[in-house]
Amino acid sequence: MVVMTRWLNPDEQHTWRAFLTASRGVMDALDRELQRDAGMPHAYYEILVRLSEAPERRMRMSELAEITGSSRSRLSHAVARLEAAGWVRREDCPTDRRGQVAHLTEAGFQTLAAAAPGHVEGVRRHLFDVLSPAEVDQLRRISETLAAHLTGS
Repeated sequence: MVVMTRWLNPDEQHTWRAFLTASRGVMDALDRELQRDAGMPHAYYEILVRLSEAPERRMRMSELAEITGSSRSRLSHAVARLEAAGWVRREDCPTDRRGQVAHLTEAGFQTLAAAAPGHVEGVRRHLFDVLSPAEVDQLRRISETLAAHLTGS
């Protein structure tokens, strides 16, 4: 059976490339700003945020990897760096001897609290301030549709 490739038409190609450029550009700008202002990449910031929102600021490493879209080995490397900074502490899981729990330390929470205002301002400046309210609504709906498709929910 021969499968025919459904090539993108010129409008779809333009849309795809604009999406790639915009999404990479926003994330690159936010990453540069977090590096400059808080001394951490966006990936580390996201780990701190997820832990800050978890009950008792703790989360199983496997769950943290899943929620941040990281491989377990990549997350383990990132958490090792966060541990070295004193922002996260790894603990053995009390219910599973093989598992580990990442715990956001008070120093990590304070670091996150100090970084958050600048990061939020960057998100506003690079995303929300350049869109109309109708475009923000469209972006939310499009993003929810894509996320549901990609996560199967």
